[in-house]
Amino acid sequence: MDSKKIPDRMCIVCRNRMPKKFLIRITKNKANQISIDETYKAEGRGAYVCRNGDCLSKLAKTRRLNKHFKCEISNEIYEKLKGECKTLD
Repeated sequence: MDSKKIPDRMCIVCRNRMPKKFLIRITKNKANQISIDETYKAEGRGAYVCRNGDCLSKLAKTRRLNKHFKCEISNEIYEKLKGECKTLD
């Protein structure tokens, strides 16, 4: 048996666990820049969010990234993330 284990990650909004390729990874680097990590390998603190519209809406509404990254994140970044995430689908 030589099967490779697929890592599970948890969505910070709905708390569901699923393989990381089904989630969007958002990172904060040392310069406090927030970005979408399409490679799943970027350095910095990461957060995973489901690719569905409900979780993305709740992410902005509850300002969950502020809590996760322990810093203030502007509304512009939430809107940008919603726009970029729609193009990933």
